[in-house]
Amino acid sequence: MPPPVLLCSDLTREDLEGLLQQYQLTLSWVSEEEPIPGSYWGECEAGLIGSRVYVRPDTPVHSLLHESCHYICMSPGRRLGLDTDAGGGYAEENGVCYLQILLADYLDGVGRARLMEDMDRWGYSFRLGSTRAWFEQDAEDARSWLENHRLIDTQSLPTWRLRA
Repeated sequence: MPPPVLLCSDLTREDLEGLLQQYQLTLSWVSEEEPIPGSYWGECEAGLIGSRVYVRPDTPVHSLLHESCHYICMSPGRRLGLDTDAGGGYAEENGVCYLQILLADYLDGVGRARLMEDMDRWGYSFRLGSTRAWFEQDAEDARSWLENHRLIDTQSLPTWRLRA
């Protein structure tokens, strides 16, 4: 039996909040009995309203990172009215997935390898069959998109900026 996906309760609040603060995002915790505000998918999936990311202890780390990366990758105009549905096109969605993998390296106990495994367990779908195969062999367009928007540098390191 594969291990379950990492949950927000598996990490320290300080680590999660510290990462998000670098992007002017605020992390808001909701009790497990409550619905998550701004959650597009419902249940335990992270929610996004404005610059606030909502999670419960049972929210998967990949969901927190994914919704946070939507905020980072969207245009300033879309950020202004953000409530639940991050929207965005195909290229932006790929950028979001790529950036969430990079940001996993900045969370103790996560890292890109574990996050990619969790994304596969949760059901992310990539044409090469796995998140790792996509990231390593088929994500040049996502990497270029992130570079063009100055969200990563030429070494694929986060610039800690929001899309301008």
